[in-house]
Amino acid sequence: MNALVKVLKEVFSSLPLIMRLAVYETKSKYQMNYLGVVWQFLNPLIQILAYWFVFGTGIKGARADVDHYPFIIWMLAGIIPWFFISPTILDGSNSVYKRINLVSKMNFPISSLPAVVIASNLFSYLAMTFIYVLILLGSGNFPTLHWLQYFYFLFCMLAFMFSFSLLNSTISVLVRDYQFLLQAGTRLLFFLMPIFWDVAHSLANRPHVLAVLKLNPLFYIIDGFRNSFLNGRWFFEDINYTLYFWLFTLLLLTVGSILHMKFRDKFVDFL
Repeated sequence: MNALVKVLKEVFSSLPLIMRLAVYETKSKYQMNYLGVVWQFLNPLIQILAYWFVFGTGIKGARADVDHYPFIIWMLAGIIPWFFISPTILDGSNSVYKRINLVSKMNFPISSLPAVVIASNLFSYLAMTFIYVLILLGSGNFPTLHWLQYFYFLFCMLAFMFSFSLLNSTISVLVRDYQFLLQAGTRLLFFLMPIFWDVAHSLANRPHVLAVLKLNPLFYIIDGFRNSFLNGRWFFEDINYTLYFWLFTLLLLTVGSILHMKFRDKFVDFL
């Protein structure tokens, strides 16, 4: 528990520097491009327009409406969080390994490195979410009280991604093969979550399979975003699932903090 408290203190005390490093990484990523950080907004816009064209126009009718919403509207509610989750899992797991030499010369806690990756990827995600809200408004779907729940699930996503990335970044330094395992696992996760298919409807006759898929905390997050914008369901309507998510996240954060504090003085020896 002492390790957990120390990690949280380090992260919250370093928030201003985390944001500055995230902005620096974002700018440096696009500094060789003529449009610079404008690509931070153009990339998500192009991706969303591509999905809109393919599923909304190109093969219109190939996908039936889901929960009374056009398939493209339903799908974007799930795939936009995935555009943030997928790269954050991979970049976050490599955050310590890639930046340890940089921060070793600074008064910056290593435990905050996963948070830098999360903050850097968050800019693009928020841009995509803003575009999605405009799409909802343009298609006649106006805000309800359930939209406020979005901020709760945003916090859920950030908390889980930090907990998961802290654990993964430690293991990745100790065992480099773990990075390849994560890449394969992330590709598999994409097809096991309610992104392109309505899992609850498809597995209505297989409740045990659905229960197993819902053990994945990311299922809770993606389903929650969709419930907030489209389905109009509150997170506390399934309090057991909510408690499970937070207990799982706390367990990841605790284990990740213990491992991180145990090995971080030796990280340089593994490089």
